[in-house]
Amino acid sequence: MLKMRVLKIVILLFSLLIGVNSLELLNLVNTDTIKDTLNIVSPLLPEELSGVLDTLDRSALGLTYNVKTTPLPTRHKYDFIVIGAGSAGSTVARRLSENKKWKILLLEAGPPETLINQVPILYAFPWVDETPYNWGYKVEKQKHACFGMTDGQCTWPRGRSLGGTSTLNAMIHTRGNKLDYELWASLGNKGWSYEEVLPYFKKSENFQVKEPHNSSYHGRHGHLCVQDIPYRTPLAKTYLEAGVELGYDVIDYNGPDQIGFSYLQVNMDHGARCSSARAYLKNHGSNLEIVTGVFVTKILIDDNQRAYGVEYEKNGVKRIVRASKEIISSAGTIDSAKLLMLSGIGPRDHLEELGIEVIKDAKVGYNMYEHIAFWGLLFTVNSSVTININDFLSPANALQYSLSRDSAYALPAGAESIAFLRTKYATDERPDIELLFISGGIHSDNGLALKSAYGISDRVYNEFFKPLEYRNAFTIWPIVQHPKSHGRITLRSKNPHDKPILQPNFFTHPKDLETILEGIKMAIDVSQTEAMQQYNPQIYTKKMPGCKSHTFGTDDYFRCAVKVLPALENHEMGTVKMGPQSDPNAVVDPKLRVYGIERLRVIDASIMPTMPVGHINAGVYMIGEKGADMIKQAWRKIKHRRN
Repeated sequence: MLKMRVLKIVILLFSLLIGVNSLELLNLVNTDTIKDTLNIVSPLLPEELSGVLDTLDRSALGLTYNVKTTPLPTRHKYDFIVIGAGSAGSTVARRLSENKKWKILLLEAGPPETLINQVPILYAFPWVDETPYNWGYKVEKQKHACFGMTDGQCTWPRGRSLGGTSTLNAMIHTRGNKLDYELWASLGNKGWSYEEVLPYFKKSENFQVKEPHNSSYHGRHGHLCVQDIPYRTPLAKTYLEAGVELGYDVIDYNGPDQIGFSYLQVNMDHGARCSSARAYLKNHGSNLEIVTGVFVTKILIDDNQRAYGVEYEKNGVKRIVRASKEIISSAGTIDSAKLLMLSGIGPRDHLEELGIEVIKDAKVGYNMYEHIAFWGLLFTVNSSVTININDFLSPANALQYSLSRDSAYALPAGAESIAFLRTKYATDERPDIELLFISGGIHSDNGLALKSAYGISDRVYNEFFKPLEYRNAFTIWPIVQHPKSHGRITLRSKNPHDKPILQPNFFTHPKDLETILEGIKMAIDVSQTEAMQQYNPQIYTKKMPGCKSHTFGTDDYFRCAVKVLPALENHEMGTVKMGPQSDPNAVVDPKLRVYGIERLRVIDASIMPTMPVGHINAGVYMIGEKGADMIKQAWRKIKHRRN
């Protein structure tokens, strides 16, 4: 309770220092927290904040970026209903609204995002426990992973707000490798080759990254901001220099080449988060209605196997709204699969076991993959060149960020630079390991948010991370790029309010662990370069709880440590697999239409047939752009035939 109270005070402090004239707070902040905060920080506050406690209007705290919402749908029937306002759903809704004759309804379970979502260094704060902005998902207890997490369960944060998970991710913009999409096409997904998806990546982008980049691979007129992080620690550049010393190039990893080192390209707008809501939903047209706080419980399908509406709850009241053209589920990898199964589209045996009427027997929930990394590869340094709790709580950093957006507050929890490399296990030209450089670690906020956000147990934090508090240290995440282990989502019950069962089966295939082990060795090589030696990086040799019987630094030690402390990337995908009709595991066709059900599409990461390289959010925007175009083209053809 005390730690949560401190967290609330810190959140409000950031709000006061950064957004004096546009105060937006998490719903968890209450009057007592405001009083506590004002008592603590009153010497720091400008005169105009005197009496702010008396003038706070909680009804105005959700206003975000001119995204107009309505309390309830104003119509009984729309042309299109889009479920979920995340990266794909926001994109689809905005693009469909470009046809002014169409009426579009966008339904979102969560509230508008707040100021806290916009400050990059605070990206994990909305993850703490189950807030109004996070579904609070956790994976099932694993046989081979997550041993160092509370109850043996890794957290899988998913956004529940306008902007979806784009409001709480690290904003890293990577498209994947050319061969990823060539593979999609080779599996029978016509229209999804790299040459065919590249225009949609470019269409989404408002690209403002400095050199190096190849302009022919990027777009400058899209809605989605792609920029450099405006603040960097000295280590960010040193990391690139280390890569060059090891024989790699500094690259534009979203260009023609992907093997090499780079600064991060991120979805920021001058140092603030550029979520899908900020990018696609602000100042939207009057033909697009957005309703928040709506929990969709079922897609309605008639006797002719045609989707015609959705059932939803708001404020405890059940309602129905209809669509004359199509229903689009963009609820994400977890919730699109859950919603389809609740609606009778899924594995027959599973649905019948739960007493759900089977409308379409389909492999919903299978084919679930995730990028997985390691939290425990840390290096201490001899200079104040990393971030720690002092950066989180610094009034000077807050002031600098409020004036120019270029203080440490602009770092997404310290992530700064990246490398895509090939280990000895790589089977083609694609990188099979990512080394993500983070100028800090779990210890950097002294256990305030990151520990809880990632579900790390008290024992592991206190024994392994706590000795690093206030010390300068950086982390390198080795991330497996083509995981072989895969899992499944199933329903816990037919009650839509019950969270689904998330069984990812991490490390059931041994190659995933061995690839991360090779990545650890490559990261250690980076730390030992002459470029890095100016900061005298020393690998943190404290043994991981549960691994003390192994000699530190051996392969067996690191195999054990990775299983204790894996880092999930929140890149789950594939549960509503796209494929040709000949693929028995495909749920949607290459036009993203659900097989066997008319006028129902799924447009989000769940349709990905295989895992792309890197971080998948840019690919989700691409899917949203391409999916919206497919819908437009389909109804243009229907209109042409009628005429």
